[in-house]
Amino acid sequence: MKIFTPLYDWAMKAARHQRSAYYLSTMSFAESVFFPVPVDVMLAPMALARPHKAWHYAFLATVFSVMGGAVGYFLGLLAYDSMIIPAIEAMGYQEKFEVTKQWFSEKGIWVMFIASFTPIPYKVATITAGVLHMAFLPFMVVSLIGRGLRFFLVASLMKWGGATMEKNLRKWIDTIGWTVVLLIVAALIYSSIKG
Repeated sequence: MKIFTPLYDWAMKAARHQRSAYYLSTMSFAESVFFPVPVDVMLAPMALARPHKAWHYAFLATVFSVMGGAVGYFLGLLAYDSMIIPAIEAMGYQEKFEVTKQWFSEKGIWVMFIASFTPIPYKVATITAGVLHMAFLPFMVVSLIGRGLRFFLVASLMKWGGATMEKNLRKWIDTIGWTVVLLIVAALIYSSIKG
C-alpha cells in the first residue's frame, strides 16, 4: 500500500512554496519545545527542492531550534511545578523523566550534545536541563553545535544527492516508511514485554 509516496509528493510541493523558510523556522522552534515531528522531515525535502539554498535552510533550522531549546530550558527552570509535573503525570512519563534526570546527573553536558544531534527528543533534554539548573551558556553552546551538525549534515547530504537522490528517495519512500513503522511497532512490543 502506497501511502508514503503521496506524503512525500506533498512535502516536496510544500518545500517549494515561497513561504517554506518561514514554515521551517516555525517548526524548528516549536519542535524544540513541544512539537512531535522532527525538523528533518521538512528540512530534507526543502534542501532537495532547492539545493542552492540547502545551507541557508540548515542555518535557519539550527538558529530557531536553539531558540526553541532556550524556551524549553526556561520552562523547565521556571515552570517545573506548575506546568512540567502535571504534563509528565498526564502522559504517564514519570518513570522516563526520572531516568532522564539520572542520565543528566551522571553524564551532564554530553547528554545535551547527544540529544541535540541524534533522534532522541531534543525537547525532553531542553526541559530537563532547565529542571536540573544546568549552566545556561554551556547548554546553548552545546545545543548550537549539536543542532548545527545535525541540520547541516542533513542539508549537505540532500544538496550532494540532488535530483538523483530525489528520484531514488521517491522510488523507495514507501519501503523506507513501512520499515520505520515496523521498527517502531517492534520496539513498542519489546518494551511492553520487557517492562
